[in-house]
Order: sequence, then C-alpha cells, then structure tokens
Amino acid sequence: MRQEALAALKRTIAALAGEASMPSRTLPFDVAAVDRALPGGGIARGVLHELRGLGGDEEDGATATTFLAGILARLAVPLPVLWCLAGDDLHGPGLAACGLAPERLLRVRARDDRGVLEAMEDGLRVRTLAAVVGEVGVLPLTASRRLQLAALRSGVTAFVLRRWRTSGVAAMERAAPVAAATRWQISALPSRSGDGEPGVGRPFWRVELLRCRGGAPTQWIMEACDATGHVALAAELADRAPTRIQRQPFRLVG
Repeated sequence: MRQEALAALKRTIAALAGEASMPSRTLPFDVAAVDRALPGGGIARGVLHELRGLGGDEEDGATATTFLAGILARLAVPLPVLWCLAGDDLHGPGLAACGLAPERLLRVRARDDRGVLEAMEDGLRVRTLAAVVGEVGVLPLTASRRLQLAALRSGVTAFVLRRWRTSGVAAMERAAPVAAATRWQISALPSRSGDGEPGVGRPFWRVELLRCRGGAPTQWIMEACDATGHVALAAELADRAPTRIQRQPFRLVG
C-alpha cells in the first residue's frame, strides 16, 4: 500500500511539473491594444491561421510574409520552422531582418498547391517544429480542416499564406470558408522618416484581423516589425482603442 501511494504521488508530481513547464497556449504581441483583442491575450498556438496581402500583395505576399516572419521569430525559439511553397522566391535576408534566423528555416518546394498542403500536413506531425507555413492559392475547406486537426493533435502552429495568381481565383477564394482560428490581412502604408532625417523611414502596415474565433474584427496601424520580430502601434495611435471593422456576419468553420 505504501509503495502504491508513493508511486501515485510521483505521478502527480510529474504531471504538475509537466504542466508548469508547458509553454503558454498563446503568443502575445506585447502590444496591449492587440493582445486585448485576441482571446487568451495573443495569437493561439497549435491551431491554423490564415494570412493574406491586399492589392498587388495578394500575388507576391511580401507584406504578409514580413508580418508572419516577425511572429515566427518569437515562436518557440530556437525550434525550426517548416516553410512549404511551390515557387522559389522566399527571401532569406528579408526574413532574417525580421528576426527569423536562416538556420531555423527548413524549406520544402512542392509541385503545386496540393503538394504544399500535403507537405504541411506531414510536417504538422513533427512535434519538434515551432510552426509549419504553407503558401497556397486554393485552400479547400476539407484541406483546411485536416490542417486544423493536425495542428491540434501535435500542438504545432500552422500558418497558410494565401497567394493568388489571377483575379478570378482571388475573387473566388477571398470569402471562402476555412477552418482557421484567425484570418489576417496585411497591407503596406507609406513609410515615415524619423527624427527629421531624410530618406525612407520605417515601413508602416495596416493590420486587419478579419476573422477571429471568440473575438471581433479589428484593425490597427502598425510600425513594421524590428529585428526581434516585435511590432508597435503608430505613435499617434498607441493610446487609442482599436478600430472595429464593420462587416457582414461571418461564420468560422472548425
């Protein structure tokens, strides 16, 4: 009886220690206005998120990629990130400037969107990854559900970066339902020079949280992320409440 009680106590202590060592289930932006708008105080880990650009960025995804790189730079450092894509235009120095070190990046080049989605699903089974990223144009609802379930099972965070090659595909896919916890739209704004110095200043973004499970659509004007992956609100907006986006009712599929 004494040995059984001791074994039970050891199991309890081990379970408590495991819970204490588990990482937070959200990654804060460390910007109060942003974290207040997100359930749990940050971007949820171990689920699927969707990001896209606006206008010309819907095709190349440059601004959304930079925003994502800042998140990945702070997510489960120093674990590797699996990046799946069909093209060959991922810019390593640009990612490094946002804090995502090249040695953390594992790249898989697939033949098409279907291959990217299959590589993502395989990658989400590897629990030692910080995140899995996939660049796709077409994201069927069933495929997004599979990615969401795979992320939930492994605890690895998944990001789908939408890149649309034609206006027809973009129009069809923008409002298509996906099983993602959040949907973000990132667009570039004119940069501003600081301290009166001439030249190009730090880039600014309009960051729109279009959909959020358990939250409301919101948008912010942000300074682009720095070399540590952190963002900041534009100085004149830092003390204001976030702007709510007035949209038609939507339904997230999960």
